[in-house]
Amino acid sequence: MQRVQSTREVIVTVAVNLMSAAAVKLGLTEEGEEHKDLDEARKLVHALAGLLDASTTEISSFHAAPLRDGLKSLQLAFREASLVPDEPGQGPGEKYTGPVYG
Repeated sequence: MQRVQSTREVIVTVAVNLMSAAAVKLGLTEEGEEHKDLDEARKLVHALAGLLDASTTEISSFHAAPLRDGLKSLQLAFREASLVPDEPGQGPGEKYTGPVYG
């Protein structure tokens, strides 16, 4: 019999999948530049930020804190990888998180 995941488990699983995909598109994996695509990374980071913003009441701070830390790391990596950095508050997901500084 298959176990049904709780809402929290589904949200956390989706968030981790978005984080992993964003890391690949940012070139942060072993393959590095092979899969790097900043346009795709921007979309994934933005989606992750939106998911975390929308689900703050659904997941505990125990789960949310490391996800937010991961999001910030991805946002900073995006800023570093960009040839023309976004203005503060205009980077991926910053609509939800506010400006991210290194």
